[in-house]
Amino acid sequence: MRRRDFITLLGGSAAAWPLAARAQQGDRLPRIGVLMPFDENDPAGKRNDRRRRVCQDDVGLQADQLLRERSYPIGVTAAPTKVHPHVAAVQRETRTIPIVFANVADPVAISIVARLDRPNGNVTGFASFEATLGGKWLELLSEVASGLKRVAIMFNPDTAPASAYMPSLETAARSLNVVPIITPVHSDVEIETAIIALGREPGSGLIVMLDIFTTVHRAPIISAVARNNVPAVYPLSEFARDGGLLGYGTDQLDTWRRAATYVDRILRGDKPSDLPVEFPTKFEMAVNLRTAKALGLAVPPSILLRADEVIE
Repeated sequence: MRRRDFITLLGGSAAAWPLAARAQQGDRLPRIGVLMPFDENDPAGKRNDRRRRVCQDDVGLQADQLLRERSYPIGVTAAPTKVHPHVAAVQRETRTIPIVFANVADPVAISIVARLDRPNGNVTGFASFEATLGGKWLELLSEVASGLKRVAIMFNPDTAPASAYMPSLETAARSLNVVPIITPVHSDVEIETAIIALGREPGSGLIVMLDIFTTVHRAPIISAVARNNVPAVYPLSEFARDGGLLGYGTDQLDTWRRAATYVDRILRGDKPSDLPVEFPTKFEMAVNLRTAKALGLAVPPSILLRADEVIE
């Protein structure tokens, strides 16, 4: 979501707050700090020194709340106890200012909250995790690319909760007689190497996992897939808009809207510890017919009828 769109969204929410709620704040209007994983000049948004400085600045301003976007976990596959770096950075600075996160994959597994129903502490928000997505991605890819024999599961093990999606994906793979190939990547070079290898094997496909790394590196992924004629499915509709074949996943804008309701409730007096972590309720699909044509694929009507957006 673009910054100006989010400011508009929060502006609309703030305008709806009743005068009584504002009066509880006294003469001071509430301030909301917004942390994002990347900005216009720092696409990766992963520099620890900058993250800590921003957190200190936000806390120093005594923001009433800190609202975070796309809080992707670190090391869930290898070390489930690791704490998410952005939330950890904020928590080191404050245990009192309410924090509302948006689009965290599995907040309990990465120790952001103690429980989903009663998060405890000063943190709550909205998760992006949905276990059945793994199987859904493979089913969609099989519908588009007939004759699929093997599929690479691409993710960065340092930033993606790939294990969360594997049970449903493995179940679908057995049903469809497709061999899943775990494909960890850490750089553009590894992305290119993995996709070239797929292109050499007929009947190969690619599933790109929900991951801040793959989101930031979607351009080289989409480019390499196109050059090597590999059908791929992606975890967000943005990938299809950028030239990918098909994107399916949570509606990020809807999650933002829902996060704004928690901001409103906390400003009215609710405690973060009393607000349960909620999971996605809305999903969207986008399919790119130009890309399908370039790959020599005919997108079946069953997918076109279900797609929220068809790019021609």
